Amino acid sequence: MQVSLLQAALSVLSGSAVGFALGLIGGGGSILAVPLLLYVVGLPSAHLAIGTSALAVAANAFANLAQHARNGTVKWPCAAVFAVAGVLGALVGSTIGKSVQGDWLLLLFALVMIAVGAAMLLRRGGEGDPSVRMTPAIGLRLAGIGFLTGLLSGFFGIGGGFLIVPGIMLGSGMAILNAVGSSLLSVGAFGTATAVNYAVSGLVDWPVAGLFIVGGVAGGALGMRLAVRLAVRKGMLTRVFASVIFAVAAYMLYRSVGTLFIS
Repeated sequence: MQVSLLQAALSVLSGSAVGFALGLIGGGGSILAVPLLLYVVGLPSAHLAIGTSALAVAANAFANLAQHARNGTVKWPCAAVFAVAGVLGALVGSTIGKSVQGDWLLLLFALVMIAVGAAMLLRRGGEGDPSVRMTPAIGLRLAGIGFLTGLLSGFFGIGGGFLIVPGIMLGSGMAILNAVGSSLLSVGAFGTATAVNYAVSGLVDWPVAGLFIVGGVAGGALGMRLAVRLAVRKGMLTRVFASVIFAVAAYMLYRSVGTLFIS
């Protein structure tokens, strides 16, 4: 579509918000991106918003991944195993998800998010081990959890960052800051697979995606710096992560329940 000056500015600002979320908590990008593209930027259809957001979120995730890598927070072997297994799971999950009504997908995903948030808050030893190294046992756990996380991500049509971070922590025992940095490889990989699929059908707005990415790089830098600061304080980043999960889940429940049972 033709991009007006106002839409260009809104695309950059919306991208900044998404990039900030990715840099801070390693997830939430596509959950924020789709409604921003629909209701703020003004893309004409949900499918176009999903395809465009997938491309933008993938690019922003990789940009934020580079920033985390420079700060030494990425555990590359763990991140790679999780990402590869997750992409395979996403291919299976997306095939299944096409046959399920969209509002039911959102409702189910919101319930999964609440369970994940509660598990994060209740998890003992939540700080994790910042010096964790890959072992055969950790590799097997990460591959299994990565596949299941990708399956859920593909099924719900969302990047899955909210599931990837706790999944990596569960599989490896690493600290949350390392999990946030490492998760961005999977977020980018999942988003790229989705974007290619939608682009083949002409469902990506390339100019808007480019502006969204520009804003996301700037927002991601700020989010990453805040994540590093919060990680110094015991449990703070975990509480922030869980709080965002609950807030987004509540909004998704409100929208999906209203559509399914009230409208």
